[in-house]
Order: sequence, then C-alpha cells, then structure tokens
Amino acid sequence: MASLKDMRVQIASVKATQKITKAMQMVAAAKLKRAQDAAENARPYAKRMASVIANLARGVSGDAAPKLLAGTGSTQNHLVVVATADRGLAGGFNSSIVRAAREHIRELIAEGKTVKVLTVGRKGLDQLKRQYADRITGSFELAKTLNLDVAQPIADAIFTAFDNGQADVVTLFYSQFRSVISQVPTAKQLIPAQIEASTEETSGGAVYEYEPSEEEILETLLPRNLTVQILASLLENNAGFYAAQMSAMDNATRNAGEMIKAMNLKYNRKRQAQITTELIEIIAGAEAI
Repeated sequence: MASLKDMRVQIASVKATQKITKAMQMVAAAKLKRAQDAAENARPYAKRMASVIANLARGVSGDAAPKLLAGTGSTQNHLVVVATADRGLAGGFNSSIVRAAREHIRELIAEGKTVKVLTVGRKGLDQLKRQYADRITGSFELAKTLNLDVAQPIADAIFTAFDNGQADVVTLFYSQFRSVISQVPTAKQLIPAQIEASTEETSGGAVYEYEPSEEEILETLLPRNLTVQILASLLENNAGFYAAQMSAMDNATRNAGEMIKAMNLKYNRKRQAQITTELIEIIAGAEAI
C-alpha cells in the first residue's frame, strides 16, 4: 500500500497535469476563434467557385470536356487523400478521419481497385503507415498559417498523379467543422470534379455566352478549384482540431479535478487512520505503565 508521502507525490503530480490541460484548453479556445473565422470566410469563395464551374460545365460535354471534369473513363486507380492534424491531444478527432478513410480503402481493395494514399498531417501518416505503408505515395506536414501556398503543393501532387495515369479517382477525407461540439468526418471527391446543381439553373437565370469558350475557361479554373477546395478543407480541419482539443482538454481538466478530490479523500482517511493507531498505541502504553 502506498505511503502518505507517495500519495502526496501522486496528488502533486495530478495537480501539475491539471494545470497543463487547463493551459492547453485556454490556448485552444483562443486559436479556435481565428480558425473558425478563417473556415467560415473560405466557404463563400469555395461555394461560388463551384457554382461558376457548374454553370460552365452545363455547356461542355463529350470529348470537349476537360479531363479534370470528365475523368479518364476508368475507376480502377484510386488516390485517397487523408487530411488530419499534425498534433494530437484532441480526443478522437484524428482517429475518426483515419477510420473513415480506412473503411473506404478496405472497400476499394475488396472491389479489386488499385489504391494509393496521400497523407496531409503527421497523425494521419502515423496511423496509416502501420497498415498501408506500401500504398502511401507521399505525405505533407502543415504550416502554422494555412493559405494557398500550403494547399498548392498538395494540389500539384494530386494533379501529377492524375496526369500520369496513376489516379483515375481522387477522394479527400477531412473533418467538416459544424460547431464546437460537432466535427464530421467527410469524404469529398476532387477528381473527377463533382458538379452540383447551380442555383441559377434551377431559378431560371440568364444564359451566358463565354469568351473564350467554356472549355478554355474550365481548363484554367479546374486546377485552381482543386487548390481552393483543398485549402477550404484544411481550414475546416484546423477549426475542427482546435474545437476538439478544447473539448478534450476541458474533459481532462475536470477529470483531473475529480481524481484529486478522490485522492485527497483517500489520503485524509489514511492519515486519520494512522493518527488513530498512534493514539491507541500511546494510550495502551500509558495503561501498561
């Protein structure tokens, strides 16, 4: 059984841990606001870019359609891009993204597809290389500031794999930020580009004539849209990470507090029992004299 000294050391250790988790919670809360603003500010641009491409795509069909839009005509080769955080201590944030990607990879392999993996963030690489080390073709770490300079090399690697015939379908896994308590693992198909119904189309908007042609504009916009969609996803991930970390550190701080209370109660009981034993021994000795 632990001595009173050992119990005091344990209580002091838990208190020190509680101070660390509380500090991490406050740091995550401060960074969450900026990350949330960045993610929300990126959504309108990404959405508008997708809307413009949807309008352009209506006038393109057949062999004239760019490969990024039409695809290669095959679905044999898949590239799975898994975007996580570089750091942990965020509950199940990273694991939930990797779990969704892993299930997708297993399904593709079961169908006889050729699957390659590209990781963004150290945590995704650490988890996936245990099982799919031979399928990982590259990895990227995240910078402190997320911008187009960070997303562009990732987009270049994806486009190179597609252009070289190593990937017919590219799917990105990330976590969509909804609220402080809700981050949803999401799969987004990047190539072939997914075209959503345009609001202008459904509302009977005007028909536009483009100069140069829709095909030429799409050839320029589609690679740029790839970079924009990656950046928007990374920003969503970043906001989700700080929200998950804030919640995880808050839970850890409260759990440490409960543990300290329980340990203090146990310590006080043991100390009282020891004092009582000493008193009984003193009284017994006095009676014997």
